[in-house]
Amino acid sequence: MIVMTSVEAQNRFGELIDRAQREPVEITRRGRAIAYVVAECELRALQDVRQRRDAAVQWYAGYRQSAGGRPEADALTEDDINRLVHELR
Repeated sequence: MIVMTSVEAQNRFGELIDRAQREPVEITRRGRAIAYVVAECELRALQDVRQRRDAAVQWYAGYRQSAGGRPEADALTEDDINRLVHELR
């Protein structure tokens, strides 16, 4: 990943945008990461993953609610749940 200081990013903004099209660019201030610049397609991919995760969380919450009171559902461990989720993919 390319790293630029905030001053470099300001002074070389065009280069920053060009580089971000090839790979994410980390912007630092006083040695600490403060922002990342990514290409539009990368941002869309991240948003898609977030939407799919949110949908999975909602589905699971509905499932748990509908399965409530069933002893077999209450006996599921985190490992069981992870295994079931991966089997459904």
